[in-house]
Amino acid sequence: MEEDKQNQVARIQDFDPPKKPKTNKYAIACTFLASLSSILLGYDIGVMSGAILYIKKDLHITDVQVEILVGILNVYSLFGSAAAGRTSDWIGRRYTMVVAAGIFFAGALLMGFATTYAFLMFGRFVAGVGVGYALMVAPVYTAEVSPASSRGFLTSFPEVFINFGILMGYVSNVAFSKLSTHLSWRFMLGIGAIPSVFLAVSVLAMPESPRWLVMQGRLGDARRVLNKTSDSLQEAQFRLADIKQAAGIPENCNDDIVEVPKRPTGDNVWKELVFSPTPAVRHILITGVGIHFFQQASGIDAVVLYSPKIFEKAGIKSDHDKLLCTVAVGVVKTLFILVATFMLDRSGRRRLLLTSVGGMVTSLVLLATGLTIIEHSEQKLIWAIALCIAMVLAYVALFSIGMGPITWVYSSEIFPLRLRATGCSIGVAVNRVTSGVVSMTFLSLQKAITIGAAFFLYAALAAVAWVFFYTLMPETQGKTLEEMETLFGTFWNWRERARELKELKKTEKNSNDNGHVQMGTSNALATQNVMMVTTQPNTVV
Repeated sequence: MEEDKQNQVARIQDFDPPKKPKTNKYAIACTFLASLSSILLGYDIGVMSGAILYIKKDLHITDVQVEILVGILNVYSLFGSAAAGRTSDWIGRRYTMVVAAGIFFAGALLMGFATTYAFLMFGRFVAGVGVGYALMVAPVYTAEVSPASSRGFLTSFPEVFINFGILMGYVSNVAFSKLSTHLSWRFMLGIGAIPSVFLAVSVLAMPESPRWLVMQGRLGDARRVLNKTSDSLQEAQFRLADIKQAAGIPENCNDDIVEVPKRPTGDNVWKELVFSPTPAVRHILITGVGIHFFQQASGIDAVVLYSPKIFEKAGIKSDHDKLLCTVAVGVVKTLFILVATFMLDRSGRRRLLLTSVGGMVTSLVLLATGLTIIEHSEQKLIWAIALCIAMVLAYVALFSIGMGPITWVYSSEIFPLRLRATGCSIGVAVNRVTSGVVSMTFLSLQKAITIGAAFFLYAALAAVAWVFFYTLMPETQGKTLEEMETLFGTFWNWRERARELKELKKTEKNSNDNGHVQMGTSNALATQNVMMVTTQPNTVV
C-alpha cells in the first residue's frame, strides 16, 4: 500500500509545471568569448578621451582637428560594418571576428607609432574598419547562439564589454599620464592592440553560429551546437525546426549535410528589406534603425568622449584630476551595465528601456542646468560642481541600465533570419554615423550655443526617443527569433496583436492544463480502485 501511494504521488508530480531551466554555461562561454570583440570599440572610446589632451599639445592641432580625430573612427567603421554582413554570410560569424581582430591590431599599432596628424588619421581609418566588423558580428552571433530564456542576458554581453573596454581606456589614460607628452598618448593608443590578440585566440574555442551552419546545409554541425547551447534537447529540436523553416529546408529533411534552397541574392535582400518591404519588415526596419539612431543622438558619446572637457567646464582644472573623474565614469558605467544584464530577462526590454530613457532626460536637464549656472556665475559654486559630476554619473548609469544594452539586444533579435545580417549592418551604420556627427560637432556646438544649451538639446532628443519607443516598439522578451514578425506590421497598433498573442497562449496553456488535470485525475481514480481491490479481497468487482 505504501508503494502504491508513492507511485500515485510520482504520477501526480509528472504533471507539475516544468522547473525553470538553469542558465546554460556553454552558451555563456560562447557569448563571453564572442563579446571580447566589443572591447575594441570601448577601449578606443575611453582611451581617446584622455589621449586627445596630450595629442593636442604634442601635435599642436586645433579644436576642429580634435573633433575630426575623435569622431572620424565612427565614420571609418562604416566600411567595416558594410563589409561585415556579406563577410559573415560568406566565411561565417566566427572567422569574421578574426578578421575584425586582425584589422584592429594593425590600426592600434599604426596609431601608436604615428609621427604626424595624417599618419594618425590613417591609423584611425584602419582601426575604424576593424571596429565596424566587430560591432556588427558580435551581437548577431550572440543572438543566434543564445537560448530564448536567457537571450536578453547573453545578447547584452557586447555592451558589457564595450563598457569594460571604456573603463580599460580610462585606466590606461591615468596609468600613462605621468609619461612625457611625446610618449604618453602613443602608449595609450598602441597598447590597444593587446585585446585584439586575445580575441583572435579565443575564436579557437568557439563553435560556429547554428543559424549560419544551417544556411550552409550543415544540419549535423548545427544540431550539435544547438544541443549544447539550448536549455533542453526538446528546445534544441524546436530551434533547429524554426531555423530550417526560415532557411527553406523541408521539415522532414534531417541528413547531416543537405542542399539548401537558393537564398535571396544581395539585391533581393535589399529589395525585401528597404525598397519593397512588407508592413512587418518595414516596422522592424524603422524600429531597428530608430533605436540605433536615438542611442547616439541622446549624447552618450559627447559625455564619454569629452568628459574631461565637461569636468573642466564644471571647475576641475588639473589634467590628472579630470582623468581620475573619467575613471569614476567608467566604473559606474560598467557596474550598471552588469546590473542590466540580470534585469533584461526579468523586467523585459520595453519597461527597462522606457525607464532608462526617462531618467536620461531628467539627468541631462539637470546637467545642462548646472553647467549653465556655473558658466554665468563669477564665484565657484561647490553645489553646482557636485550637481554636474553627479548628473554625469547618473546619466551614464541610466544609459547603461537600459538604452545601452537594449539597443543591441533588440536590434539583433527582431530581424528575420534571411534579412538579419543586412538589417543589423544598417542599424550599426546608422549608429556609427550618428555617433560620428555627435562626437565631431560637440566642441563646435558648445562654442556656438554654450555647453549647457548643448545638453538641453540632447535632453530634447532623448525625450523624442522616449515617445518613439513608447509608440512603436513592442515587447520581445521570451519570443523566439523566428516569432518576431508576428509582433510587427501594425506600427502603433501593435498592442492589439500582442494582446491576441497573449490570449492565444493563455488558451493553449489552459487547454494543456485541463488535459493534464484530466489525465492526472484518471490516474488517481485508477489508483484508488486498485487500492480498494487489494485492501478488500472479498469484494466482487
